Amino acid sequence: MKGILLCGGSGTRLHPLTKVTNKHLLPVYDRPMVYYPLQTLVQAGIEEIMLVTGGNHAGEFLRLLGTGAEFGLKKPLSYAYQEEALGIAHALSLAEDFAGESPVCVILGDNILGSSIADAVAEFTADPRGAMVFLKEVDNPSEYGIATLKDGEIIEIVEKPRKPKSYLAVIGVYLYEPAVFEVVKTLEPSARGELEITDVSNHYLRQGKLKYKLYEGYWGDAGESISALLAVSNEVAGWGRREI
Repeated sequence: MKGILLCGGSGTRLHPLTKVTNKHLLPVYDRPMVYYPLQTLVQAGIEEIMLVTGGNHAGEFLRLLGTGAEFGLKKPLSYAYQEEALGIAHALSLAEDFAGESPVCVILGDNILGSSIADAVAEFTADPRGAMVFLKEVDNPSEYGIATLKDGEIIEIVEKPRKPKSYLAVIGVYLYEPAVFEVVKTLEPSARGELEITDVSNHYLRQGKLKYKLYEGYWGDAGESISALLAVSNEVAGWGRREI
């Protein structure tokens, strides 16, 4: 299993903070936001990781993270540059050569998880077919991709529904088989001109190959808004100082 950490996007929801830096470099309590998803991957036993970023501040990730040795990575952290903000699935496509024939764990750089995903990663690695998403109940379902379950199976995922059928959000962690990059190549841009990660999930759903886990730990989307960034920081402060 290889890890792909996505830190692109324009970060407009966090203006004016993101006028001078990438949102994933903003502080969440006592360390940069990007540290948390990177730690999530490492703590899941993933030793090879690529960070995909874009915009005018890409070099700051290299200065901050370097080879990733500080996090215990046995192989140097890899980097890729997304020249345009063309969507999460497009950013994922840039890691095709890096991934090779390995399954991948994709995590969004503004997702803060309080519990390990190691068990799910181990389960998927043992049988890396299709895809797996993580679901978490939220109070504001119109802001996320929302999954509807029936008889214990996902029957639908709708991106930011106006009339949500459930409160189960697809959080920003995805496990994919190596063939996911071929799936991305078949996607058409959405109305906003991006390749949507929800379309990848729905492809596997139509194929009957989409698995899921109900994520029971704390999950925060630090990039949703300024107030969300504050709420996540306050939550993390309660965890106490933790070693990298």
